[in-house]
Amino acid sequence: MIDQGASKINKSHYIDVRSDTVTKPTGAMREAMVAAEVGDDVYGDDPTVNTLQKRVALLLGKDAGLFVPSGTQSNLVALLSHCQRGDELLVGDCYHIHRYEAGGVSVLGGVMMEAIATDHRGCMKAAQIVKAIKPDDLHCPISRLLCLENTVSGHVLDVADITTLAIAGKGCGLSVHLDGARLMNAAIKLGVPACDIVKAVDSVSLCLSKGLGAPAGSVLVGSNDFITRARRMRKLVGGGMRQVGILAAAGLYALDNHIERLNQDHEHAIRLAEQLNKINQVTIAVDQVDTNMVFMTVPDGSGVALCEYLAARGILLGEGNNVIRLVTHLDIGVDEVDQLAAEIANFFA
Repeated sequence: MIDQGASKINKSHYIDVRSDTVTKPTGAMREAMVAAEVGDDVYGDDPTVNTLQKRVALLLGKDAGLFVPSGTQSNLVALLSHCQRGDELLVGDCYHIHRYEAGGVSVLGGVMMEAIATDHRGCMKAAQIVKAIKPDDLHCPISRLLCLENTVSGHVLDVADITTLAIAGKGCGLSVHLDGARLMNAAIKLGVPACDIVKAVDSVSLCLSKGLGAPAGSVLVGSNDFITRARRMRKLVGGGMRQVGILAAAGLYALDNHIERLNQDHEHAIRLAEQLNKINQVTIAVDQVDTNMVFMTVPDGSGVALCEYLAARGILLGEGNNVIRLVTHLDIGVDEVDQLAAEIANFFA
């Protein structure tokens, strides 16, 4: 129940830390969208989309790119392009593809998923991949693809992590796809070009609508042949778009202006974690805050009440029982971080 004694909420400025997907396009980004030159993308005629696809392919060191509406569709199109019905993919047990994409590749593509246990950072071991490969036996699906992710719940896997796992998969005859929804957060944290992180993988999905702040869209990149297949799969799952250069322009603006500033989100997450760590009832592993996510553990039974208390004060948290994720982004500055920490302290006081 909402606290009736809460202060009046300014509905034009919620402090929303549910996810970095809640960002609003900046004024300059909106101007870029309005000015975008457009065409029919299904015919390949949208010049802004074509520029975005080439730009991301170059950024990630691949041959070609494909603009799609969402990260979930980008991953789905990638998996359907790598695998056939009856094939199997190997994926980390906590990865988005396995847990949060409605089992789409299995439901729509007839592809099985073999979940591999990951450590606290979301990393597997090469030996686990080798062990999970199915034998050449008519009773078994054909192991076809390895799916990696970076970042994983805000944790960064470094170049060596990704390269080692990709080489292990390829050594067993697998193709390798990387869900890089927040790949640029990893690149900024590591201080390396994003293409170095994904050099050993075959395809990458980069999301534009999270920390980069665009209103929608992801770009899938890979070889020319792979993207040709992916374009057909995008059509198959209903993802063909028309004058979508309006959205692609937002993506281009984000690539030009919102990559380096991701470091601010990381700094704000650390600032938030350090303040919350001073509250006796809250547990925070400050040293595990790599990027823009803070995981806050509160006493059992207090999570729902805390969320309701903060909502009444114009602060939105994601649902959680006793572990709640807080995500910083371009709409969260120092003032918002400090206010959030103070209100959480007030709740427990």
